[in-house]
Amino acid sequence: MALQQGNISIHAQNIMPIIKRWLYSDKDIFIRELVSNGCDAITKQKMLTPGSEDEYKVTVTVDEKAGEIRFSDNGIGMTADEVEKYINQVAFSGAEEFLKNYEGDDKGGIIGHFGLGFYSAFMVADQVTIETLSGSEGAAAVRWVSEDGMAFTMSEGSRTTRGTDIILHISEEEKEFADEFRVRQVLNRYCGFMNTPVYLEVVKEEAPKAEAAEGEEAPSIEVKEPERINPNAALWLKAPKDCTEEEYKQFYRDVFHTYEDPLFYVHLNVDYPFNLKGILYFPKLTNDFGTREGEIKLFSGQVFVADNIKEVIPEFLMLLKGVIDCPDLPLNVSRSFLQNDGYVKKLSAYITRKVADKLTGLFNTERDKYEGYWEDIHPFVKYGCMRDNKFFDQVKDTLLYKTTGGAHVTLSEYLSKNEGKLDGKKVIYTSDPTRQSASIAQYEAEGVDVVVMDALIDLNFVSFMEYSAGVEGLSFARVDADAATFQKEVSEDEKQQHQADEKVLADLFTAATGNSDLTVQLTALKDTSMPGMLVQDEQGRRFSEMGKIYGQDFKLPERYTLVLNADNAVVKSLIQQEAGEQRDLLAAQLYDLARMSTRPLEKEEITAFLSRSNKLLEMLCK
Repeated sequence: MALQQGNISIHAQNIMPIIKRWLYSDKDIFIRELVSNGCDAITKQKMLTPGSEDEYKVTVTVDEKAGEIRFSDNGIGMTADEVEKYINQVAFSGAEEFLKNYEGDDKGGIIGHFGLGFYSAFMVADQVTIETLSGSEGAAAVRWVSEDGMAFTMSEGSRTTRGTDIILHISEEEKEFADEFRVRQVLNRYCGFMNTPVYLEVVKEEAPKAEAAEGEEAPSIEVKEPERINPNAALWLKAPKDCTEEEYKQFYRDVFHTYEDPLFYVHLNVDYPFNLKGILYFPKLTNDFGTREGEIKLFSGQVFVADNIKEVIPEFLMLLKGVIDCPDLPLNVSRSFLQNDGYVKKLSAYITRKVADKLTGLFNTERDKYEGYWEDIHPFVKYGCMRDNKFFDQVKDTLLYKTTGGAHVTLSEYLSKNEGKLDGKKVIYTSDPTRQSASIAQYEAEGVDVVVMDALIDLNFVSFMEYSAGVEGLSFARVDADAATFQKEVSEDEKQQHQADEKVLADLFTAATGNSDLTVQLTALKDTSMPGMLVQDEQGRRFSEMGKIYGQDFKLPERYTLVLNADNAVVKSLIQQEAGEQRDLLAAQLYDLARMSTRPLEKEEITAFLSRSNKLLEMLCK
């Protein structure tokens, strides 16, 4: 063919700078685009020649010495007319709209729009060459060369077999993309599950042997054996009934580079009303999951798009790991498109429903197994309930509460079992079973179950349940929130005596502790061996703890009530004792013992407690 020269289009001078500038942080995307183009060319050839025994593949060759990358396929190839149509005519009808839409701040991916995938090569190359030969009868090879994506030359090519080579001469400032390891990294990321075999071939210059005289032996060129990038099949494309348990686990280990097995998984497989396939895995979570993020890989037709796209995948599911393939989504779409697209919202809702179905299915049919998973998955489930009302409606009956005795109960089961033992519909919980063991023992003595709520998320979750569970009058109270359950009935005369003694004790403990905000209450408790307990208002404590978690200093005093047992011998002794050092020391000691059942003493407080203990022992020995 005769040499042809020209410019891509009158618009290219505007488009190319935008491509280079806006995709600066994602330059490696050109590898995905050019490999995808090669796979598309092979797919078209397969459609023309069904049953062909050709060994189809895309080969990426890195020549570090020459500073080049070559993308080769044995697909359909192009004629000169097709090069003119698909490469040169970027003057598409929507060019003006393209420029208008992407001149703003939305820097979402644009490669892939309007067939611009090939031109991503110019983000890293100072020269791009196409060598192509169409499989159509009588076609001639074509060479196309451009240095900037705007001016080009076309001439007769040198390729002798059907297919296309795209050769990129990497610019000096982008030499990282002429490095074998960098290219392998990008190929593994984007092309690991493409349907067409993808190979990496490396051309290296070997240095002369050390024993050879200088100048005696020239460097030799070594071509490494091509390495298959995508040997693993996309398991999510198989029907769930055709996948084994070990296949699911091995896929998880391979994709997420872990030796741990997942707890369980959800296989997504739907063709209508939209095309969606994928596998979501439940990894072991920790109570402190706030800084943890899972890894959900979004694919479009087995081509990797990105990790953790919150517009497609509900935010709370980001704690999981998995793959989701939406072939109807373009490879690159702007975030604003995803946020406002009705199709994407339906995808998100479907994924949420399938996860909820898995949880309810396990609960209803394999409750023992579900209870075994609960310690690992409950932070995720609770977070999902608070973030998504529909998810909560689907799984609320499967929410479990672990008791201090090791049993797992639902909310309805707990309320039913403890009906009549507590005031109203109340759930008693502990945030620290070891520290709060004395208070827990008091409830257990009354036959009341105490549930463990010791995860970081539980502070928010109990409040959420109080107004969202749909149970009128539901409340959660920590074991040290009040002492009403442990009080016993007394006569009116006893009540009046308690009120008189209460004033005496209030003055004593205020002076002994130096805490003027302390409230003292004298009442008769069922366990006469307990001298007293320190309680704190549930809502006030939650408010204070919330401020600490979110780094806000509300400067609110922590108000406690010291509940003293009128039937305890120590308390009776304090009421009857004359004022003096021993009485003050006993009051301070009793107060510290009550505090220690709710929280640890601080450094100075421990020192004072030990010193006081020694002094009291000395007094007893006299």
